[in-house]
Amino acid sequence: MFSISFILFHVFFFSLPLYNFLWFILNCGTKGGSYRVLYATLVSLFHIVSINALNVTDPLARTSIQKSYDLTKYLEHQLRSLAGPYLNYLGPPFNDPDFNPPRAGGTETIPSASVDFHLWRNLNDGLRLAENHRAYSLLLCYLQSIDEEVVRTELRRSLGQFCTSLQGLLVSIAGVMSSLGYQPPQELVTSYPPIAMGFGRGNDFLRKMEDFWLLKELQIWLWRSAKDFNRLKRKVPAVVAFRMESREL
Repeated sequence: MFSISFILFHVFFFSLPLYNFLWFILNCGTKGGSYRVLYATLVSLFHIVSINALNVTDPLARTSIQKSYDLTKYLEHQLRSLAGPYLNYLGPPFNDPDFNPPRAGGTETIPSASVDFHLWRNLNDGLRLAENHRAYSLLLCYLQSIDEEVVRTELRRSLGQFCTSLQGLLVSIAGVMSSLGYQPPQELVTSYPPIAMGFGRGNDFLRKMEDFWLLKELQIWLWRSAKDFNRLKRKVPAVVAFRMESREL
């Protein structure tokens, strides 16, 4: 016969899933009435902890995720408004709707969203959020360097507004990670792109090609991020309840 201390040890230190624990304790309970009392007490305790944790934490997590989703959709709108004028600023052939060149080797320094769908889905939530944060941090640095080169006042203003919104998205993603118990990535301390970026700064056509691919990658990243946040919002109640149950115990 298992002792009460043995049962409590498994519950409080190994955090067994609830359904496994109930099966375990019920089998032990056939040996004596005292286990039945312990069974009923611990079931009530698990229920109270689970409901309280979900009610306290879930609104904060869902609010952070919803804010990130809304910011992503707003950035998509801003990018659509920005892309046309900026491609016209680059001139032909970049403003041709049918222009679809292969990606130049140097533009590999721009974070690519072209990752296999199943590979991306198989990452856990923390890794996907960290990859989003890393990509937008680098893209923001690159956009800020472009903003310094644009001579048209109205276009510079639009770029600046887009950069401000993107900075807000970075803060929001870090908030989502924190609310779900993940360690937020460190912010990039520089406002300039890494040296590996800007491979075409000495060549006008390559520089424009780099800017062209930057806009395309931003479009794909924002589209995929919106799907990630929408999917995460549907998952968050179970995730938060499990994490908080473990911490409370």
